[in-house]
Amino acid sequence: MNKLSSLYKSIKPRIKELKLSLYLLKRNKLTYFALVVIAMLVLIAVFAPYIAPFPSHIYGSTNPEDSLLPPGSKYFFGTDELGRDIFSRVLYGTRISLQTALLTVALALLIGVPLGAIAGTLGGFIDEAIMRVTDIFLSFPPLLLAIAIAAFLGPSLTNAMLAIAISWWPWYTRLVRGQAVSLRERQFVKAARAIGTPPLRIIFGHIVPNCIAPVIVQASMDLGGVILTASALSFLGLGAQPPTPEWGLMVSTSRTYFLNGWWYSIFPGLAIFFTVLAFNLLGDGLREILDPKTRQY
Repeated sequence: MNKLSSLYKSIKPRIKELKLSLYLLKRNKLTYFALVVIAMLVLIAVFAPYIAPFPSHIYGSTNPEDSLLPPGSKYFFGTDELGRDIFSRVLYGTRISLQTALLTVALALLIGVPLGAIAGTLGGFIDEAIMRVTDIFLSFPPLLLAIAIAAFLGPSLTNAMLAIAISWWPWYTRLVRGQAVSLRERQFVKAARAIGTPPLRIIFGHIVPNCIAPVIVQASMDLGGVILTASALSFLGLGAQPPTPEWGLMVSTSRTYFLNGWWYSIFPGLAIFFTVLAFNLLGDGLREILDPKTRQY
């Protein structure tokens, strides 16, 4: 009973903080709207093969007699040059875009967060070495670096994801390193050192958990950025390859048919726009909610 009581006391502040965050989230209409949109996108991504009117059009099937038909009752978003239903392909493209964003940001986090925490906590030569390598990567524009890496690795969606992760991990390293430098002078970290806690346990047990809030905010905004960058790489021919129904690739393919089929590029472009906007709004809202300095009660 005493153990349960002590456990409750230890997590009570976190529960209180979570309730406050949820309350502030509901009050922030734009953030709440963005969260609803993202939840709908997740549902579409999960059930895309089942809710698509023409699932066979997602990858292989073609229907030349219905080539470049405008939006109508049968084809809500019209058809492409091969007679495939654009609505079905845009729906399935939601799954591809969200998977790309989540996996890429997760990889960047796995690289950047530990390196930043180690550099900021240990300091000295290790800090200098990690941060100088980070500065080398940061000296290149992220999109340009991603294009160069994707071109070197070869055109594919997997290589595009790897290229984006390699170009973005330094931002997390710098962010977490700044937090770690501040946290290592806190009393709870000094107390952990005083009782002989191993450095790695201090880093991953005390430093990293207390850096989570800014990392979550940055990651939520980067999800939209990854979708936009991956679409740009596919547009340039360095990302997804035909017949993958990736939004950027669909926009790239539709350029030739824009005068005869405006709908071909408009609907994938709108999907990119609203998805990136939703993640950016969510990131802005989370920053206001999780940062005590910007909270509005």
